[in-house]
Amino acid sequence: MTQKASSFRSASSVLVSGLAIALLLPGFAQAASKLKVVTATTDMAALASEVGGDRIEVESIARGYQDPHFVEAKPSFLLKLRKADLLILVGLQLEIGWLPPLITQSGNPRIQVGASGYLDASEFAEILEKPTGVVTRAMGDVHPLGNPHYWLDPENGRRIARGIASKMAELRPGDASYFSQRFEAFSERLAIAGKAWDDAMKPLHGRMVVTYHRSWPNFVRRFGLQVVGYVEPRPGIPPSPGHTIELIQMMKREKLKVIIVEPYFDLKTPNSIAEQTGGKVIVLLPSVGGEKEVTDYFKLFDYDIALLTRAFKETE
Repeated sequence: MTQKASSFRSASSVLVSGLAIALLLPGFAQAASKLKVVTATTDMAALASEVGGDRIEVESIARGYQDPHFVEAKPSFLLKLRKADLLILVGLQLEIGWLPPLITQSGNPRIQVGASGYLDASEFAEILEKPTGVVTRAMGDVHPLGNPHYWLDPENGRRIARGIASKMAELRPGDASYFSQRFEAFSERLAIAGKAWDDAMKPLHGRMVVTYHRSWPNFVRRFGLQVVGYVEPRPGIPPSPGHTIELIQMMKREKLKVIIVEPYFDLKTPNSIAEQTGGKVIVLLPSVGGEKEVTDYFKLFDYDIALLTRAFKETE
């Protein structure tokens, strides 16, 4: 063997040995692997993607067309949770009927309540409709900690994204600057989009609507609408004939025309109300993925605002 070949072989051995040692170091392994994020809903997944970029893998348990209050637990969800480094939930008891048992059964210590990989996004948001008195079952499915549909105000989206970026930086310190830069870029884009959404909705300020469920307090406050009636007599309670008649009478009296329904509710009663009042039913999306073209947080507001402005124009 020549001296040159011997030297090359020695150098190669050093490089291979060095790489092997590096792979065993926690910091190197952490940098080489993506942060595995599981979210309760598609909206949290969309916001996580905005700040996590290509440094994370993110999956949502609930789909955008599903009612996030009622998700059927599946064994595949446990597999996702067992691998997760970070779990992001909406909180305010939105997922109380299905997520807590999955967290416990996953056996993943990283995502248990209070662990470093457990993140309740509601802690970053402005929460509306917090009950001030005693909450009983007679009131329907009232959330005792406040309305959990808070992501439907873009400002809350900004707050949540900032909180997620901070948590990701805590779990992956080496990527902290990357997550921070991603958040700042998202925030700038959101400011531009928010102005366009506000301008589009400005002519509708003060207009009144009826909704099926209490999903929209943050949305209507941001964009200047008023919800003056609900298809449900109480949250989570199916519409009764008596309540439906009262709602029809109110809509005729106030000349209300727009009825907002979430994609997971039966349209039979809303359509009947619309027929008797000359109104229009629109299926507004509370979540990313409610329609296949609504693939991110920006497209959610683009879709809903376009649908709303068109509905008011068609019912004038």
